Amino acid sequence: MPEDISGIPAPERVLLLPHCLRPSERCPGRPSREGFQCPPDCPVEDCPIKILRGEAERLGYKGVCVAPGGALALRYVQEKKPRLVVAVACQKELAEGKEAVAKLNDPPAVVTLPLLRDGCVDTAVDLPAALCLLRAGLPSP
Repeated sequence: MPEDISGIPAPERVLLLPHCLRPSERCPGRPSREGFQCPPDCPVEDCPIKILRGEAERLGYKGVCVAPGGALALRYVQEKKPRLVVAVACQKELAEGKEAVAKLNDPPAVVTLPLLRDGCVDTAVDLPAALCLLRAGLPSP
C-alpha cells in the first residue's frame, strides 16, 4: 500500500467503481446523473459491483459511486470530500483519476486496484484483492 491508511475510518472513505464491471447481459441497473444505480433487490448475486458495494456499505463507507468515466467520479469525490478514495478501474482511468484528484484543494489519499481484464464491457476484477483493499486499515468486525 502506498501510504498508511489505517488512521482513516470507513465513514471518511468512498469507493469508486467502473460501470463496466457489471454483467451487461443480466444487469437490471440503470445509468443516472449520480452514476450507475443498482436496484436494492438486484438478483445478480455474482455481480462484482453488488458484492463490493455491499461490503463498502456494511463497513460504513461514506459512499459508493459506479461511474462511466473519470469526470463523474471526480465530481463525486469533490462533493463527498472523503479523506480516502478506494478506486477500481482500468490502468488509464486510474492514472488520469489520481492526477485529477491530486489537483484538488486538500486532496484525499487514493488507493487503487487495476482491473484484471479491461475493455469497457464485462470487465473483471480480482474480487478477493478488492475486498481486502476495502477493509485495509480498518478494525476487524
